[in-house]
Amino acid sequence: MPKKLIKRYMPDHNTIKNNKHLQIFGDLLHNPNLWHLNRRSVAKAFAVGLFFAFIPVPFQMVLAAGFAIIVHSNLPLSVALVWITNPLTMPAIFYGCYAVGTWILGGSEKEFVFEASWQWVLDSLSTIGPAFLLGCGILAVVFSILGYFTILGLWRYSVIKEWQKRKNR
Repeated sequence: MPKKLIKRYMPDHNTIKNNKHLQIFGDLLHNPNLWHLNRRSVAKAFAVGLFFAFIPVPFQMVLAAGFAIIVHSNLPLSVALVWITNPLTMPAIFYGCYAVGTWILGGSEKEFVFEASWQWVLDSLSTIGPAFLLGCGILAVVFSILGYFTILGLWRYSVIKEWQKRKNR
C-alpha cells in the first residue's frame, strides 16, 4: 500500500515543526491535516510539490510549504517533491521547459552560453526568458495535474488489491 511506503521515508513531524526555516508559518504547522497520510492529502502533496519543482525561483521548498498549508496537503511530501529539480536534474528539466516554451511560441531555439553572473541572467530574460518561463509554467501545471490523478489512481488500485486479498482469505 502506498501509505506504508510513504510513511517509511517520511521525517518526524516534530522535526519539521521545529525547523528554523519553517518558523514563519507559526502555529499553522500544528494543523493535524498537514501530517496525515490519506488519499487526498498525498495526491494534493504531489500536485503542490511537482508544481513548485518546475517553477524556477529560489526557496521553492518554502513556497511549496506555504501552498501545502493553504490547500491542506501533506506538508513533508509537498516539500520533499520539490527536490525533483536538484542540481543533477535541473539542467535537463529546465532545458525541457525551454524547448516546450519555444515550441509553443513557434520560435526557434536560440544559441546561448551559460555564465554564472547576474548580468547574464538579466540579459537572458529578454532572449530566452519568455520561452523558458512559459515552458516552466506549462510543465508545472501539466505535471501537477498528472501527479494528482496518478496518485489517486494508484491509491485506488492498491485499495482494491487489498480488498481482493481480504476477500480471498
